[in-house]
Amino acid sequence: MRQIRFKIYSGTQHGLNCLLNSITTERALARQSLFFAASNLGKIQLICNFTIEYNYSFYTKKFLLNPINAQRQKVLIFRFSSLGDVLLTTPLIRALKRKNDGMLIDFVVKEQYSDLLKYNPRLNTVYTITRNYDFTEGKSPDFGSYDYIIDLQNNFRSKKILSGAAKPVYKFKKHSIAKFLAVKLKKTDRLPVLPVPERYIGSFPGIEADPLGCEFYFPPSFLPGENPGSQMIGICPGSKHFTKQWPVEYFLELSKKLLSSGYKVTVIGGADDKIYGEKIKNLLPEVETVCGADDLFLIGKTMKECRAVVCNDSGLMHLATACNVPVLAIFGSTIQGFGFAPYHAKSIILENNFLSCRPCSHIGLAKCPKKHFKCMKEILPEQVFQKLTGLTGR
Repeated sequence: MRQIRFKIYSGTQHGLNCLLNSITTERALARQSLFFAASNLGKIQLICNFTIEYNYSFYTKKFLLNPINAQRQKVLIFRFSSLGDVLLTTPLIRALKRKNDGMLIDFVVKEQYSDLLKYNPRLNTVYTITRNYDFTEGKSPDFGSYDYIIDLQNNFRSKKILSGAAKPVYKFKKHSIAKFLAVKLKKTDRLPVLPVPERYIGSFPGIEADPLGCEFYFPPSFLPGENPGSQMIGICPGSKHFTKQWPVEYFLELSKKLLSSGYKVTVIGGADDKIYGEKIKNLLPEVETVCGADDLFLIGKTMKECRAVVCNDSGLMHLATACNVPVLAIFGSTIQGFGFAPYHAKSIILENNFLSCRPCSHIGLAKCPKKHFKCMKEILPEQVFQKLTGLTGR
């Protein structure tokens, strides 16, 4: 059983009564009400507010689209950070526009991640906030102008900003208790089955996921080429948390194997990853590096020139998938069950499933609680190399 909500702004009382009387989950009458709604939009202007339950997805799309298009709707999405989390919202944006192409969608994000959304053609306005959670240059959305607000951040900061909003606020369910049980008691059976992008989509009623993955758009003047015959392998050794980081010495050894096998290697990362790029390049001068600047367009362009990317469970993993590049991801302290695996992308995940201490965190830690770091150290460069050659088709 699915639900949609409508609000009646104007219309004849007779037409309204006929429409309400015809609404039913019975197949024949459902079809009748659909054609009635579609042919009478000039008299009855509808937009979401009251709930209709029905069983037929074919009718869902037709019945929902016509009334919403009768008056343009506005939706505001909140997701401040981080890189991967913001990219994982793009299937939700796509689902909203697929349901109603006339919908105006605005987004609130931290300014350091705004490039992830700046050129998304499905978005109307991207509002940015500073690290202190003030709106950049004082440009804030008019909360009263929105029909719906979707709070995917769902923390005390987003709640504080939205405290005066009178519109319906749909919130992302974080399943904090399930994550706590998984980390502290290793009870992973209570974690949500759906990946995070589909849980984002499930935060708002009446829309569904499609089989596509995440999206990242470049500026119109910035046209990165794709090179499916490339022998370039991108490696992303950085990660915000130590326990999510495959040892840089292993990335170095992997690079040696790749170079000796005829591949080219590029170290990819942001400003915080510069130290890793320099370390590898100092020992292997033939390796290229684009580490040193948090330029997401340059990073994305470099990824699209690669045959595949080897990375940790990090934001750059999601950026590579959003650029439609095959990914080999190495998971350490985290597990796929948290919902952050590469989404609808060509990928291989390597993880050590023989440890009772995993997961030790759902976001990563500064050091291994057991002091052995076996979750990463027992995944050897030779294993990664063999899986990578299978991923690249060589």
